[in-house]
Amino acid sequence: MRKRLSLLLVPLLAAATVVSVGAPAAASPAKPFPARIALPNGFTPEGLTIGRGTTVYVGSVLDGAVWRGDLRTGRGSVLIPGTPGTAKAGMKLDRQGRLWTADFSGGGASVYDPGTGARLAHYQFTTDPNTLVNDLVITKRAIWFTDSARPVLYVVPLGPGGRLPASDAFRVLPLTGPGATPDAFNNGIVALPDGDLLVAQMLTGQLVRVDPRTGGSRLFDLGGYSVDRADGLVLRGRTLHVIRNLTNVVAVVRLNAGYTAGVVQREITGPQLRSPATGDLLGSALYVVNGRFDVESTPSTDYDIVRLPA
Repeated sequence: MRKRLSLLLVPLLAAATVVSVGAPAAASPAKPFPARIALPNGFTPEGLTIGRGTTVYVGSVLDGAVWRGDLRTGRGSVLIPGTPGTAKAGMKLDRQGRLWTADFSGGGASVYDPGTGARLAHYQFTTDPNTLVNDLVITKRAIWFTDSARPVLYVVPLGPGGRLPASDAFRVLPLTGPGATPDAFNNGIVALPDGDLLVAQMLTGQLVRVDPRTGGSRLFDLGGYSVDRADGLVLRGRTLHVIRNLTNVVAVVRLNAGYTAGVVQREITGPQLRSPATGDLLGSALYVVNGRFDVESTPSTDYDIVRLPA
């Protein structure tokens, strides 16, 4: 009987072994992206943009350093070392993969190779010390920069195929209408699908539409909602995220079909927001960088990027 059972079990066990080997292994659950990514202490960040894949870039408004990291792993390092007097605010990557930065109190803009950190071009818009080149938006034919201290936009036109123009091939576009309100502190900027530009006024709590041909502007209707302390703007389709720094709020606005008005659908807030400066989207997540403008920056002050549901 034992011999007969043995003869029956051997082929059954062999068959079970074959099935086990041939079956696909159970997929391990994907590791979630970190909800918080630490930046170097004392970094004093302001600008953030997401590049190819899960690569993120953050600029320092203290010394112009640029940190490059990975949103999947949370790890990163300084790509461009800081130099006193070269503060960087807003930053974006163009269609050619080049990294553009608004050089804040330096009065200009710079372009970098995002892989090596080498500077490819520089545009000196003004030598006026009372200037703050703060944010930028990249369109198919030009790059547009706001100045928080002057009622103008700086425009760098791109050549055929996105070629970089000569260092002096920029123009200054004076603003008229509400976009030229004194001490409004024009800050974040995005391009609307109809061709106009949308600019955040941090101190008036308003958004203004700007005609890129004439510089004329008009108020964007938010139904009485104030975007006081509006800093960065992030637009995807008809959903606009208004990142309001010292209020620790991200307002999610649904734009109308004509891009002339919007309704605030909800506000994102919480202890993870510590004077957020700006942000960018990756999939269903909004990543914002905490500028911590309510504290004095020291070499030991901690800074971070946080992930929010978009």
